[in-house]
Formats: sequence, structure tokens, C-alpha cells
Amino acid sequence: MLKKEIQIAVEKGEMLPLMEEFYTIQGEGYHTGTAAYFIRVGGCDVGCHWCDVKESWNAELHPPTGVATIVNNAAAHAKTIVVTGGEPLTWDMQPLTAALKERGLKVHIETSGAYPVTGIWDWFCLSPKKTKLPVQEAYNAAHELKVIIHNRHDFLFAEEQAAKVNDNAILFLQPEWSKKEQMTPLIVDYVMNNPKWRVSLQTHKYLNIP
Repeated sequence: MLKKEIQIAVEKGEMLPLMEEFYTIQGEGYHTGTAAYFIRVGGCDVGCHWCDVKESWNAELHPPTGVATIVNNAAAHAKTIVVTGGEPLTWDMQPLTAALKERGLKVHIETSGAYPVTGIWDWFCLSPKKTKLPVQEAYNAAHELKVIIHNRHDFLFAEEQAAKVNDNAILFLQPEWSKKEQMTPLIVDYVMNNPKWRVSLQTHKYLNIP
């Protein structure tokens, strides 16, 4: 395809800057411990200083890949697909999710919610960031709110975010990996004192898997 044609296809969501795709065990949040195929889409301008996939930020580093190719790879491995990034909602997710749903797959997203919600989602994990807050439709769509705790002030941020999500969203606090020794005991105490919250851990890092 010519460069302009590729650019138009990306803008329409018919091609996506694919950083990586892999079959693994879900490590965080509500679906911890379950098998899932991850599609990591490049491109993010939210800019979390503790992000552990900063190589995903520049979409131009990741080759535009046709949705049909991505879907065929995913369908060969798993029934549950997690679309993550980067920030997947940078792009129009409708073509990808429609094609995954046509194959009878369950489709999950992990997102900061900073951009308009596109796509069809069986599970919407909202992980808001202070640098670029979610749009209202992301709060409305959230099945799960996962707030990363890097310092004590983040507990206040977590409560502010919990007040904005829909009443059915399940609430998680997760220690930022580099601060897990300091923050995990604080999270445990906080959840015991505020039992509407649950603890989430990055168990895939403890298990040494992707």
C-alpha cells in the first residue's frame, strides 16, 4: 500500500500501529490469573513518568498492521482478548472490536480513558492518570476502576476517581511496581479501612511472565 493509503487506513482504524501481541496469564485487576491474548497498540501521549512500556508511546515506531491479520492471530490463541497500549483509544477501535466479536471472542480493554470511547467491549478497565483525566463516557463505561498508587496523595486521587465512575464499577488499588515495598502495606491498610476497594497486584511480574 502507498503511504497515504496506509495513513487513511490507520485513521479509520482498519490498520493499527501494532507494538506486540502475546498469549499469557492476565496479571492485574479483576481477571487476574486467567488466560488472555494481549494486543498492545502503539501510541500514547498521556505521559506517565512510571510507565513500564514507554517504548509504546511513539506510534511511528510500530508497523501499521491490518485488523484482519491481528484478529486471525488472536483467534488462533484465545477466547479472551485484551487490547492495551500505549493508549488504545488514541485510535478508532470499532473495526478491530467488531471483527473480534464476529469471531465469537470476548474483548477487553485497558485504557486511561483520556479519549472518546470507540469499540465494543465486554470488559472496560479504566486506569485514570492525573496527567490526562478520563472523558465522562469512560467513567460511564467502566466495569473496573484500577488506580495506580505511587505515593500517599494517590489515595485522594483514587477517591476522586471513584466518585466519578458508575455505581457498578469494581474498585482496585494497585501499587506502582518500583514503589511496591513502600506502597503495598499502605494499600492493605487502606482497603481494610475502606472495604469498597480491592487490592490489585502485578502478579505477572512476580511470576516472571509477560
